[in-house]
Amino acid sequence: MASSKLSPSLIFLQIIFLVFNSANAQLRVGFYKDTCPKAEAIVKKVMDQVMKVAPSLSGPLLRMHFHDCFVRGCDGSVLLNSSTGQAEKDSPPNLSLRGYQVIDRVKTALEKECPGVVSCADIMAIVARDVTVATMGPFWEVETGRRDGRVSNFSEPLTNLPPFFANISQLISMFRSKGLSVKDLVVLSGGHTIGTSHCSSFSSRLYNSTGKDGTDPTLDSEYIEKLKNKCKVGDQTTLVEMDPGSVRTFDNSYYTLVAKRRGLFQSDAALLDNEETKAYVKLQSASTYRSTFFKDFGVSMINMGRVEVLTGKAGEIRKVCSKVN
Repeated sequence: MASSKLSPSLIFLQIIFLVFNSANAQLRVGFYKDTCPKAEAIVKKVMDQVMKVAPSLSGPLLRMHFHDCFVRGCDGSVLLNSSTGQAEKDSPPNLSLRGYQVIDRVKTALEKECPGVVSCADIMAIVARDVTVATMGPFWEVETGRRDGRVSNFSEPLTNLPPFFANISQLISMFRSKGLSVKDLVVLSGGHTIGTSHCSSFSSRLYNSTGKDGTDPTLDSEYIEKLKNKCKVGDQTTLVEMDPGSVRTFDNSYYTLVAKRRGLFQSDAALLDNEETKAYVKLQSASTYRSTFFKDFGVSMINMGRVEVLTGKAGEIRKVCSKVN
């Protein structure tokens, strides 16, 4: 007869499993229903005002949530300031982020209504959804209940954020390390349908690659010429649309560009180097406006929003998003 006693190592694993599931169980739709019932309506009101005067912030605010979740999980650590310039926002991958003042504005409105209740991490998750909707993208129910972290390190974005020059193996590995699938990778890449990029993020594909005249052979030659007209050697300031023609419209045209070898970044082109991601690109590039991408994007954003969250009594609810209490 097998023994009914569990080994110490198995008991330890069961405890870890229970703690992990308990934490995730506290992340749910409607978390603030009783403590701050107007929370999402307040966020939407502020964002409607912002999008009317600064629609170009939609891409950066969506990207900010992504950059937060991939470093220490979705804990608002990207918002923290450092007097010595050693916070996440000071790290090279985050220097192009914009919209911090918008998060502060939302936080101020929520603090007036429900002091000390809604976390900065949750604000970013809701804002990411609302800017997507504001650009004619999909709506999804945002799970809330995250708490804010107290640590923000300069070095961590360098090793946790997928770089724009990553190949497909690196991308898959980095997404899997966060518990995200290959499908999540190709779907979330579709967020590049809104927003802009500095020339410096892709100029190596124009001037310092392996093809003719230093160009990237995986990039469409006509597109190369158009980009060269906008981005001269050493240009650090010019902004280029990631999805030319619909930079402020959330749609599936990003995949049409990638299929035509017109993805702006090396990491976009890399989606054609894996059978699963390539199949998804081809599917969406041949689909109608709404296709399955809208539904898929909502699902993958929910998945990303669960990465390494702090819940329960972990972390804190910051009064000001840029500093710990």
